[in-house]
Amino acid sequence: MPVITTIEDLRRIYERRVPRMFYDYAESGSWTEQTFRENSSDFEDIRLRQRVAVDMSGRSTASQMIGQEVAMPVALAPVGLTGMQHADGEMKAAKAAEDFGVPFTLSTMSINSIEDVAEHTNKPFWFQLYTMKDQDYVSRLIQRAKDAKCSALVITLDLQVLGQRHKDLKNGLSAPPKLTAKTIANLMTKWSWGLEMLGAKRREFGNIVGHVEGISDASSLGAWTAEQFDPSLDWHKVEKLMEQWGGKVILKGILDAEDAKMAAKLGADAIVVSNHGGRQLDGALSSIRMLPQIMDAVGNDVEVHLDSGIRSGQDVLKALALGAKGTFIGRAFVYGLGAMGQNGVTTALNVIRTELDTTMALCGERHVQDLGRHNVLVPQDFGGCWQT
Repeated sequence: MPVITTIEDLRRIYERRVPRMFYDYAESGSWTEQTFRENSSDFEDIRLRQRVAVDMSGRSTASQMIGQEVAMPVALAPVGLTGMQHADGEMKAAKAAEDFGVPFTLSTMSINSIEDVAEHTNKPFWFQLYTMKDQDYVSRLIQRAKDAKCSALVITLDLQVLGQRHKDLKNGLSAPPKLTAKTIANLMTKWSWGLEMLGAKRREFGNIVGHVEGISDASSLGAWTAEQFDPSLDWHKVEKLMEQWGGKVILKGILDAEDAKMAAKLGADAIVVSNHGGRQLDGALSSIRMLPQIMDAVGNDVEVHLDSGIRSGQDVLKALALGAKGTFIGRAFVYGLGAMGQNGVTTALNVIRTELDTTMALCGERHVQDLGRHNVLVPQDFGGCWQT
C-alpha cells in the first residue's frame, strides 16, 4: 500500500487505474485549458503569514455551511459520471462524505440515481440541478430530490451551452464506454476497474434512464441530453426554480460581481464562485482570483463558497482567508475514488484536513472560523488591471 501524503499521490494512482476516457473527462478543461490550469496555479500567488508563540492547543476545523455542521468547510462537488470512475461511485463517495462529516452533492448527470444514494446513506445530501428544456422532467427531478430528503438544491447556472472539451470528443466519451478498437485496447489494461464495474448497480445515467419517455439506452440518451440543456435560463427562471424547491438553495457558477449581486437579491442561501472547473468558458479568470471582487460586491448579503482548483488544505485555507465560508472539491475526491474507492475519498478528505489543520496552526490560528485576510499575503495586482 503506497504512502499517500498529497492529492497528487492519489491522482497518479487514479490515472493508472481508470480508463483513459474517464480520466480525461475529469482531468481536462475546455478549448486551450488555460482556465483549467490557472484555477490551481493562481493559488500559488497567494502567500501565507507565519505566526509564532501562539497557543495552538485545542484546534478545530469544524464549521458550518448553510447552517449545516461540517467537520471542515469542504463539500464534495457535483461531478457527472462519478459512477464510471469507480463502480457505484456516487454511493461510495456519498458514504465517505457522510462518515467524515462533510456534505456530498449528487449531480443530475450521475450514474447512481437520487434514490440509490438515499438508500445507501443515513443523512441528507445535496442535489445539483441542471436546467433542462423538458420542464416536466425538471419538476419530477426536483420532487424526487424532495422525496429523498435532500437538504439543499444546488442550481448550476453556467452550463446553458456546453463548452467544447476536445479530449471528450476525441475519446468518444459515453456511459457505458463504446467498444471501439481504441477503447477495448485501453480497457484491457484496466482489468481491476472492469471487474468491479461488472458488479456495479448501474452503468448509465440513473437520474435519466427510466425517467424520460423514450430513453432506454445509451444512444437515445445521448441524443436527448445533447438537446436538453436550456439556453433560455435567466434570473426569472432561477427564481421560479427556487420557489418550486422551497428549501435551501445554492447557486453555482457565479464568476462576476454583478451576477453575485443578483443571486443575493434573489435570496439564495449561498453562491459558489466557480467556472465549472475550467470546463466551460476557457479564458475566464480563475475562481480564486475573482473571489475578492465578489466578496467586495456582496459582503455579508449571501454566504459565499468557492469551487475550482482546490487540491490541498492550504488552498482551502487561502479561500477561507479571502472571505469564503466554504469550499467545494471535485477532482480531488474523484482522484481518491478512482484510485481506491470509498477509502480513497476518505483518504483525500483526510489529506486536506491534515493540511488545513497544520497550516492553520502555523499561521497562528486555532479555529477555522477565525481565518481572514490577516493570514495571507496577496499581490497588489492579484485582481488584475483588467478593463471592460
